Amino acid sequence: MAGPVAPRTAIVGVGKAGMAQAGLAQTATAMASEAVSMALADAGLERAQIDGLVVHIGSPRGNDYDLAASLLGLNVRFAAQPWNHGRFGATAIQHAAMALSAGLADRVLCLAAYKNASFGTHGTKERPGFQESLRIGGGPHAETPYVGLTGPVAGAAMAFQRYCHKYNVSAEQLAAVALACRRHAQKNPDAMMQKDLTPELYAEARFIVEPLRLFDCSVLVDGAVALIMTRDDLAQGNPRAVHLLGMQGINAGPNEFIFGQPGLGINQAAVFDFDPKPSEQLAYRMAGLSPADVDAFYVYDAFSPLVLWSLERFGHCRVGEGMEFVQGGRIELGGQMPVNTNGGMLSEGHLNGWGHFIEMVRQVRGEAGPRQVAGLKVAQWGTCLGDSLIFGREPQA
Repeated sequence: MAGPVAPRTAIVGVGKAGMAQAGLAQTATAMASEAVSMALADAGLERAQIDGLVVHIGSPRGNDYDLAASLLGLNVRFAAQPWNHGRFGATAIQHAAMALSAGLADRVLCLAAYKNASFGTHGTKERPGFQESLRIGGGPHAETPYVGLTGPVAGAAMAFQRYCHKYNVSAEQLAAVALACRRHAQKNPDAMMQKDLTPELYAEARFIVEPLRLFDCSVLVDGAVALIMTRDDLAQGNPRAVHLLGMQGINAGPNEFIFGQPGLGINQAAVFDFDPKPSEQLAYRMAGLSPADVDAFYVYDAFSPLVLWSLERFGHCRVGEGMEFVQGGRIELGGQMPVNTNGGMLSEGHLNGWGHFIEMVRQVRGEAGPRQVAGLKVAQWGTCLGDSLIFGREPQA
């Protein structure tokens, strides 16, 4: 069997709008327009040079690909739009990379622009997509209203409860994740949550679904991120290009659950001893790297336990040792493996991973200011569902 083929693509322009500065009067289209203009200027490109578009999160929170192209004045020959759920941020970037590698486009705009402030919370009928929770088999996050589970947090809480029991760890130690993200957010002017978070404040916060507390849950935000991707050959000579070294997609099956570690048996077919092997991870093999080569790690932290499970899945610590790993500042700036240096969804705001992606680009470029990880060459995105992106300074040999 042939080995994995590296994507040989790069990000050459980025833009970000909204976030902490967004107001209810700002539409998703206005934020998208601002982010795209910033990305074009960053890349030194004209709008007419964009011939591909991948949109994440369309109507009603944002614009679908056809309306986005029309309103933004784009004429593209390749367009794609994954499912309107947050987990597909990395998938959007992977689609762009595959389109570029296949010659379907030369320069692809990846766009995420949407409002959350105008809608209700998950689990309420005012939230777009609520009807999905009523489908046969339950909702997209294992919501099952007929037994009282109407929000994603319930599944994550059950999985974490099981994890604590299986590996004999204390739920109170999870505070280390929320505290690390808040400290990073305080160095990020885009972040929604800037107030000090102490261990005492964390412990005093109310349970949302026990054992997860208020600060274990992400903060909704309005915002837009635009990334412009092209092939390595078209990025040649660009010192600020950030290369996509490796990638792998979301895993799915009877033992995968969006908010839980495989093998825990929560919304899964079986309970087993999960033992992922880094040497078998496609992203590492594509990049010719190992976990030891990663300088900073970025996680879809809709809920704090996802950080533990993602660190474990990608070999940054052994399964069952994630809670110990995040203690003592190890995942903070200056620590062994900085995680979510933008503040993550827990404190920067829940932008479905796009805040993380633009932070990764800035880190690889050395443009993250007070959040910069010293000597960073490689940044990795990874989730407990198994998808990953690896960004680096140098293109594939």
